[in-house]
Amino acid sequence: MKWLIGIVINAVLFIAIAGYFESFYVSSFGAALGASFLLSILNVFVRPILIIFTLPVTLVTLGLFLFVINAITLMLTDNLMGSSFDIGGFGMAILTTLIMSFANLILQNTILKKKD
Repeated sequence: MKWLIGIVINAVLFIAIAGYFESFYVSSFGAALGASFLLSILNVFVRPILIIFTLPVTLVTLGLFLFVINAITLMLTDNLMGSSFDIGGFGMAILTTLIMSFANLILQNTILKKKD
């Protein structure tokens, strides 16, 4: 259930980011849901491989290189989604990754926090 909520939250974030930045385009909420679902699949299968290959760089940068890995995963999502989901460049992908990471951190610590 948390996975499904995360997909919807990321889709809403995609729509919000697309509304704020010109170089980020999402054609519809359905496209945002599809991109969010595809991103979650890539995070399960591709992201761990990228992390293993870039482990020395990630350790030297104290984990900051993970934002680059997330941006690469987001660019893969852009390429696989076609014209309904478009990111203007790698800089926009990094900015989107930062915004989404910060928003997800806030949401996980406030709204989605499990009650003990």
